[in-house]
Amino acid sequence: MEPGGLEWLLVPMQQLVSWGAAGAMMFGGVVPYIPQYRDIRRTQNAEGFSTYVCLVLLVANILRILFWFGRHFESPLLWQSIIMIITMLLMLKLCTEVRVSNELNVKRRSFAAADSKDEEIKAPPKRSYLDFDLNYFWHWSKFTDYVQCVLTFTGVTGYITYLWLDSSLFVETLGFLAVFTEAMLGVPQLYRNYQNRSTEGMSIKMVLMWTSGDTFKTVYFILNQAPFQFSICGLLQVFVDIAILLQVYLYSHYPQKPVSHTAHPASTKAL
Repeated sequence: MEPGGLEWLLVPMQQLVSWGAAGAMMFGGVVPYIPQYRDIRRTQNAEGFSTYVCLVLLVANILRILFWFGRHFESPLLWQSIIMIITMLLMLKLCTEVRVSNELNVKRRSFAAADSKDEEIKAPPKRSYLDFDLNYFWHWSKFTDYVQCVLTFTGVTGYITYLWLDSSLFVETLGFLAVFTEAMLGVPQLYRNYQNRSTEGMSIKMVLMWTSGDTFKTVYFILNQAPFQFSICGLLQVFVDIAILLQVYLYSHYPQKPVSHTAHPASTKAL
């Protein structure tokens, strides 16, 4: 058979592989959170999952979308960011609902000034300005507060990006911040596991999917010659995933006494 005779088969196959890789990039990042979402919904307990993971991914993907306006990269990476933002908002909504339903007589915390009808009899009126106390940041009582925070961050960073879009230094720095923030994705979970001296409540399937997905993503970046920031931070993200898997092994084979959190309960909650 002549070499050119296989072209009719190779070209469609290459196209299918390309589409498959693009689809994996767009939706692959969501897959690890499906078992964690199902576990939280089934057990009505979100203590093992750090919602700071959601914060990290929201910031990273918002910055990545803004980076796209200064330096267009492949469309699958842009769609991946949009899909991931939606997914993280859904995770936050579930975790907030579960936490509020499990905690009774807890003072309501909000990102913005809120109606204090629920508390006006039980406690003094709430403050009338934004609740930026670091001890309670990202520990709010309503999902709408998280949405307000995300919209505020998007508006501020979007305006700054608009002003500095002509600066190549700013655009490249923005791209680095986007992927570096995403590379730190596993750090909140790593720290929470260390605090608890346990990985109980954390979906091991989620971490395994993190590791395989981040490995695939990093190889994809390298092969498709994505901006160099993507490849470097992708490797860093794989190392963090491996560190979490080491925690799973150590805490399951060598159980340790959990650290008491009675001295600072509010600041150590994941939600």
